[in-house]
Amino acid sequence: MKALVTGASSGIGRDIAKVLSKMGYDIIAVARDGNKLNELKEELETKVEIIALDLEDADSCKELYKVVKNKNIDILINNAGFGEFGEFTTTNLDKEISMINTNITATHILTKLFLQDMVKKNKGYILNVSSISGFMPGPLMATYYSTKSYILRLTQSIYTELKKQKSDVGISVLCPGPVATNFNNVAGVKFNLKSMSSEYVAKYAVNKMFKRKLVIIPGLKIKIVRILAKISPDKLNARVCYHMQNKKR
Repeated sequence: MKALVTGASSGIGRDIAKVLSKMGYDIIAVARDGNKLNELKEELETKVEIIALDLEDADSCKELYKVVKNKNIDILINNAGFGEFGEFTTTNLDKEISMINTNITATHILTKLFLQDMVKKNKGYILNVSSISGFMPGPLMATYYSTKSYILRLTQSIYTELKKQKSDVGISVLCPGPVATNFNNVAGVKFNLKSMSSEYVAKYAVNKMFKRKLVIIPGLKIKIVRILAKISPDKLNARVCYHMQNKKR
């Protein structure tokens, strides 16, 4: 049994790799930071293959698939991603393009390529990591929220296609709230809500993935946020989000 985990050097990706390793899965760990991947390798209980790679580049994503496509990947975890805080007119364009390439394009490419193989074998699981932010507008983090909405809608759409095909391949989308990871430092924000531990989120996500849950939302408070966002007008959600984000300055 083998699982490919992107963004495996820290946070949710790292902890999902640990959970799957404890369950007996060999791990192919992908991230930019090779040193952190080596540290992860020492902590895991099963065989680990390290691939230090920047998934911002679409060609690198395709090359990753070519390298591992014959290694019988049972699980794909698309976790690589990052965010940035600030007004849309002032945030760095190059960083935003990098974010779109990492959060959206890499997930899209890897999902498509590995899903095609899984459908042929009629088995496998894909977990795409979105966020609770994917359900609502996100002023002051406009690009990040938009990328996570893409991942959410893409996964929901594919899920229905697989159901109509009566496929045994499972696909899920993880939508956590604030999690205590390095994401906060990269995005330059400090959340007002209490952050969940990445260990808890990882265990919860893997459990629900194997139960073929489509949308995975850890934590009661975040589930309530999801319900409120669903019943409230988008303009109101945007104003509330702006107010909460503005406190992070």
